[in-house]
Amino acid sequence: MTGSTRDAIERAATRLFAEFGYARTSVRAIAAEVGVDAALVIRHFRSKEQLFVAAVRLDLAFQEVLDGPVEALGPRLVEYLLEADERARGVFLALVRASDAGQVESVLRRTHEAEFVTPLRRRLTGPDAQLRARLAAAVVAGLLYSLWVVRDEAVAAAPRDLVVARYGAALQEILTPAGSLY
Repeated sequence: MTGSTRDAIERAATRLFAEFGYARTSVRAIAAEVGVDAALVIRHFRSKEQLFVAAVRLDLAFQEVLDGPVEALGPRLVEYLLEADERARGVFLALVRASDAGQVESVLRRTHEAEFVTPLRRRLTGPDAQLRARLAAAVVAGLLYSLWVVRDEAVAAAPRDLVVARYGAALQEILTPAGSLY
């Protein structure tokens, strides 16, 4: 399978998983979207679950966002999220819609931990850094849920700089609580 075919399968899978969820998306539907045989998809990805994991992996430049000063991370992270592309939106929706699929729940938990919580936790100090990293992940997910799942028009239409300032300040308070020594 060529790289372009693999990429086409992953793009189709991401779109279908985002639109229909994990349970209602079949390997055959993904294969049909690309114009290949379902057996080829399984031969390459080994299972629907592994295809899902490959399709929803985001190659985000998240580390670049984390590399700046922690004291300004909240607004920087919100700005980064507001600039996310359609693929990121599709991946987030696929993850939300697959969160109740037993086959992928543990994969989602591991991915959440490895891709967001752990890198963020490494940047924080203090006795409750682990909790603050997890709360920050919840706050980030809330913004994405408002924008991409329920499509809150007021949030989407708000001036970007105002959303960055307000939501970024809320996130920053979790990351570096006022009056704390860390």
